[in-house]
Amino acid sequence: MVVAPLVMMDLIPMVSYSAASTVFSQKKTYPSFLRTAYTNKDFIEIIVKILKNFRWHWVAFLYDDNDFGINGQELFIRKIEDTDICLAYTKGLDHQTDYPQIFKQIDGLRVHVIIVFTIEWIAEDLIESAIQHNVTNKVWMALDTWSLNRNILKKKGIRNIGTVIGFAATAKTIPGFSDFVHSAKAAALCENAEQEKFCNQVFNCSELSAADIIDADPTFSFPVYAAVYSIAHALHNTLQCGAGRCNDNITVYPHMVLAELKKSNFTLLNQTIEFDENGDPNYGSYLIVYWNHNGDVQEVGYNQFYPPFQFVINSSEIQWHGNGKVPTSVCSQECPVGYKKKPEGVHKCCFSCEICQNGTFINITEDPYTCVSCTEAEWSTEGSTSCNQRVVEFVAFTDTGAVVIMVAAWALVGLSLAVSVLFAINYNTPVVRSAGGPMCFLILICLTLSSVSVYFYFGQPTVASCILRFLPFVLFYTVCLACFVVRSFQIVCIFKIAAKLPKLYSWWMKYHGQWLVISVAFTIQALLLLIGYSIDPPKPFNDTFWYRDKIILGCDINLKAASSSVIFLVSLCDLCFIFSYMGKDLPKNYNEAKSITFCLLLLVLTWITFATVYLLYNGAYIQTLNALAVLCSLYSFLLWYFLPKCLIIIFQPQRNTQQFFQGLIQNYTKTISQ
Repeated sequence: MVVAPLVMMDLIPMVSYSAASTVFSQKKTYPSFLRTAYTNKDFIEIIVKILKNFRWHWVAFLYDDNDFGINGQELFIRKIEDTDICLAYTKGLDHQTDYPQIFKQIDGLRVHVIIVFTIEWIAEDLIESAIQHNVTNKVWMALDTWSLNRNILKKKGIRNIGTVIGFAATAKTIPGFSDFVHSAKAAALCENAEQEKFCNQVFNCSELSAADIIDADPTFSFPVYAAVYSIAHALHNTLQCGAGRCNDNITVYPHMVLAELKKSNFTLLNQTIEFDENGDPNYGSYLIVYWNHNGDVQEVGYNQFYPPFQFVINSSEIQWHGNGKVPTSVCSQECPVGYKKKPEGVHKCCFSCEICQNGTFINITEDPYTCVSCTEAEWSTEGSTSCNQRVVEFVAFTDTGAVVIMVAAWALVGLSLAVSVLFAINYNTPVVRSAGGPMCFLILICLTLSSVSVYFYFGQPTVASCILRFLPFVLFYTVCLACFVVRSFQIVCIFKIAAKLPKLYSWWMKYHGQWLVISVAFTIQALLLLIGYSIDPPKPFNDTFWYRDKIILGCDINLKAASSSVIFLVSLCDLCFIFSYMGKDLPKNYNEAKSITFCLLLLVLTWITFATVYLLYNGAYIQTLNALAVLCSLYSFLLWYFLPKCLIIIFQPQRNTQQFFQGLIQNYTKTISQ
């Protein structure tokens, strides 16, 4: 980094055989820099691939405290940002490093994988210190700078530190290199001791033997060899050399050699040498190696840097420390199926596990930290990894209960029609007249119209069906109750008030008070319904509260908007009950008031029963029960008010005479006057 900028100004080519920092790939700063060594980016890529392969997510990263190591650390941090790998501990190493303190901190964090991104001599110090301080059961990831270092490999106690796995370039035998080292070793001598540190190729200046030099790192020689040959080929091409001679008339400038270097494409020891646009090597592969128990470096895989990109590692060939299984290195154990991760601390690898509740699920491939809520149409049990579709339930028209109720509704219409015909034929008889005369036909018509509501309780709810479930029944049943209020009042009036207040009775008869009351009741109820439906009309509603695996289709009624109509209906019922109860002591044979009272009691009992069931049961068949309650309300008046009168007309005609009724009235009048 110090020398390179000086030669870059004039575009003097500089080919490095060992510089790995990625800063040299920046062509704006280093336009004429090329290299035959692989970059830190390539090293980090292999390291991350190995970590992912063995699922090691909690690692320590030790690096040289210089530009080379810092660059590697920065690249590693960026590379693992979007992965499940966490950097638990990182530290720069130098001469003054306190290794025991580092090991203590690593053990405290429960880190079992240590990446050693350092040059050879620092790695030697680190491993030697680990042996001395009895560091065991770790996985040491070796950079190519020391993965083939036999000095470390042969240290006593190296087997105790754990498993060493790393990567290195493929070793290539350079023809004549061994002979050159031996001959140079025998011939070269330093002239004096001061010259020793400068004579790099004079091997007698060190205590190393020729074998030590050759075996030191069998992969290091080829990048040097390739760098020299790339310069030679560039000069050869620049000078247009060929057929044993070169063009002596060409003046060679640095930029010309640089241009030829960038176009390099030649074969060296069966390896094609070429550079990419950043001047980095565009060829080759690295071996994945591990230090076996026999004290040898064993190849267990490889990584191809360039097309076809391949990463292969055979973990079955690795003899792991401990129980022989692949070691684990995680901050927190993976959550069981159906649990989400709850982060703890600053590292994403550290978390606790929480089970996903009912109605939620976890998709660990998309987001392992969030329990996703199911949609309204779905459901799930506790600890689910997906949602299930809810079963949609409503009472179909073909349901047995629905068919029975609809047939009963048609039967009510038929009975109402039959009663109407019977009353029309016997219109002038005392029974029909005392039952209400023309008012009877209005009641029967309203009962028939009210029965229309029953049919809309079945099938899939719509806005129209939700409205028609309640509108016809509430509106026309109001008319029925108004008729019975008037009728019960008239009964009391005839037998009790007429004798004591004849003027009130005559006014009631003169101005047709009964029809006025019925009309007013109908108008009030119609207005209340109109106002209530304008505020918030009934609408379809999907009930997902009571059953997690079902959707109950029903109608949503705004109780506030509908309360006024219901209160008015109940008020009429109360008035009717009061007037009819006042006539409880009428003549035994004249029992209209008693019939009305009994009908009202049945009506109240029906809706109390329905309300009780509604509170206890929330399934789809509540609609069937609601329709049944409506139908019972209609039948209570049809059967217990009209049917007895029909029986008298048909089977007891002697009680359907003017003389019989006048006798009853005269006897009752004499009794109350006395």
